[in-house]
Amino acid sequence: QLQLVESGGGLVQPGGSLRLSCAASGFTLDYYAIGWFRQAPGKEREGVSCISSNGGSTTYVDSVKGRFTMSRDNAKNTVYLQMNSLKPEDTGVYYCAAGDLPVVSVNADDFGSWGQGTQVTVSS
Repeated sequence: QLQLVESGGGLVQPGGSLRLSCAASGFTLDYYAIGWFRQAPGKEREGVSCISSNGGSTTYVDSVKGRFTMSRDNAKNTVYLQMNSLKPEDTGVYYCAAGDLPVVSVNADDFGSWGQGTQVTVSS
């Protein structure tokens, strides 16, 4: 059974940092692009970033460019999202998803396996 599990969320003050992890079980992440998505209360789910299967390409939504960084450790079957300079508008449930993609994408329809999400709250 393919499973993705997010961790690392929490409450942080504006300007703070968090590192989210996305761990896979039941399959290897090596062949999959991994995306991070978030959903704030009352808002649509938004694509945040994506990393290619070999880690050679990444893409970020404009609102997080320069603040968020994705990386992957295929040996640990885990992908990370380092979030710095967090803002209140970054608050939401963050989901990771795996897609059998040749390119990076932040389109949710391109991803077939999803985690259960981890809450990130940025507030003073």
